[in-house]
Amino acid sequence: MAKKAAKSNGSSTAPATAATPSEVAALAVCARHGNKPDELLEIFHELQHQLGYVPEATLPVISKALNRSRAEVYGVLTFYHEFRRHPAGKHVVKICRAEACQSMGTDALCDHAERSLRTKLGGTTSDGAVTIEQVFCLGNCALSPAIMVGEKLYGKVDPKRFDEIIGSLEKEAAE
Repeated sequence: MAKKAAKSNGSSTAPATAATPSEVAALAVCARHGNKPDELLEIFHELQHQLGYVPEATLPVISKALNRSRAEVYGVLTFYHEFRRHPAGKHVVKICRAEACQSMGTDALCDHAERSLRTKLGGTTSDGAVTIEQVFCLGNCALSPAIMVGEKLYGKVDPKRFDEIIGSLEKEAAE
């Protein structure tokens, strides 16, 4: 009697395994969320909080733990701009790009920031000191354009003030 071949849908019931510290962390986070696929956003948030970003190497582990395809997990990660796939710099500078800030010159501020830091929005300086990100409202519309460095909010930021703020970060690092 011939045996029928088992039909596979590409998922495995074998438990996910981890080899690196970030993969171990991802498995632990998934377990804390009951390995539930509908907890994926919370899993990404917690993992980013722990590691500072969501490493690409954790995606296969997460997808296996949640019994989802790697493409589905990757699609969710890349859809939301708040999730980082690479380590951020020591200082994260968020530049508001919402309408009020646009009307007050944030586009010129973004251009200046990219030129002066020699990286694009979403990028990190070559020395790893500063990451610049665009956000779409910091809630400081009356004092636009606004930026946030870490947890500190700044208003009425023009290129000159931007350079002063970045200079103070560099001075702080040197001390």
